[in-house]
Amino acid sequence: MVGMAATIKDIAKLAGVSPGTVSRVLANKVGFFSEHTGEKVRAAAAELGYQKNTAAAELVTQQSNVVAAIVNSTKTNFASPIIEGIQAEAHRHDLNVIILYAGDDDSEQQRRALTTVIERPVRSILLLSVDLAAENLTLLQNSRIPFCFLSISFDEIQVPYITSDDWQVGYQATQTLLKLGHQNIGLAGVDSDFHTGRQRVAGYRQAMQEAGITVQPEWIQLGNYSYTAGQAAMRAYGANSGLTAIIGASDMAAVGVLNTARSLGYRVPTDLSILAIDGTEICELVQPALSSISQNFYEMGVAGVQQLCAPGELPQKITPIKLVERDSLQRNG
Repeated sequence: MVGMAATIKDIAKLAGVSPGTVSRVLANKVGFFSEHTGEKVRAAAAELGYQKNTAAAELVTQQSNVVAAIVNSTKTNFASPIIEGIQAEAHRHDLNVIILYAGDDDSEQQRRALTTVIERPVRSILLLSVDLAAENLTLLQNSRIPFCFLSISFDEIQVPYITSDDWQVGYQATQTLLKLGHQNIGLAGVDSDFHTGRQRVAGYRQAMQEAGITVQPEWIQLGNYSYTAGQAAMRAYGANSGLTAIIGASDMAAVGVLNTARSLGYRVPTDLSILAIDGTEICELVQPALSSISQNFYEMGVAGVQQLCAPGELPQKITPIKLVERDSLQRNG
């Protein structure tokens, strides 16, 4: 390197690591590299006579044209239209998209996905319905890479997110069925351990309370929004539940309810009305087609990329929802 200033890429080559890792070591971002890796990078920098240049150290991140999308691995299909929106808007900005999966409420898989992204040159990170463990949120925030959560919101922390109003999702779903004369209404496959599910349950309970209806404990069947959660919920309700309508906490859960209800002898919607939450294309691929409280997932993806292409704000944007009537609802009485 005689007569020529050493660069981050030169250090990375000598140390056998990525330029992104070198940048983080030199910026002393503790927690993003092992002690052994840090020693290798600093030794290589010293050997090459590297003089730190802040602009050069940040060059990898500043010029990256890669957006990372980290996706919750819950067995639902909400992510597909969000990713379509991300890809379409990224293409408009000449950006590439990489997709990683963070497991289903698995803090270790979350950490691995985040580390994989943080150690590489990426422009920004979008997290699709990923409820990060506290230590992983700290890891994300300390990376100083712009990020935004999609299809999830938070009460207790101030982070950028773009999502539907999940309280309204639960409330409007229940109101839809109440207006059709239903009173015994189930909520199937919802996860009450996290903010999204808690909000949907709260909206459901509020609508029922306003109608003067006491919610029976067995009417709310918990689950992880998956097809099997819908199946399990309907089996728990049984053939003589007294319910005249059920809200599926996701499209997949609603299909699980639908198919299991048929096996128990229900006719849908004659005996049992079913309303799905999400409104993805699966609602039109089953018979009868499922009415839904539909979220605009595609818009979430587009808005996420737009936000990260214009950083400097801390948005908490709510996208609209709407009732889409198909064939799975019928007036009661």
